[in-house]
Amino acid sequence: MIDGIWWLVILFAVIAILWFIAKSRGVKTSKKSGNQSKTTTSNDALHKTSALLKQYFPDYNVARKVNHLLISKQGRKVAMITIDKKIAASQRRLGDVPVINYHRVPSRAQLTASLQETE
Repeated sequence: MIDGIWWLVILFAVIAILWFIAKSRGVKTSKKSGNQSKTTTSNDALHKTSALLKQYFPDYNVARKVNHLLISKQGRKVAMITIDKKIAASQRRLGDVPVINYHRVPSRAQLTASLQETE
């Protein structure tokens, strides 16, 4: 039979192995390998969309969050813009604020139409 101390050693070994497996499967944030993660691509698209909004729509305020842009006008939240290929490109509501999802950086015409629909 196995003594109690050996059960403890086996338990700690299994926990350590599972921890190393989980750590190796985690999100890679290093850009040295040349591979970009989906969050980096999404954040680049959000950055471009934010720049587009600031350039062509100066009367709107753009607040950049991690996964979305919050658009407000005169202190009132007008819309939330997300870029996610997993979700259908459409418009839904989160409380009183419409959430607009795109699959890639929207054009100026798309942004104009979306912002006119929200007001």
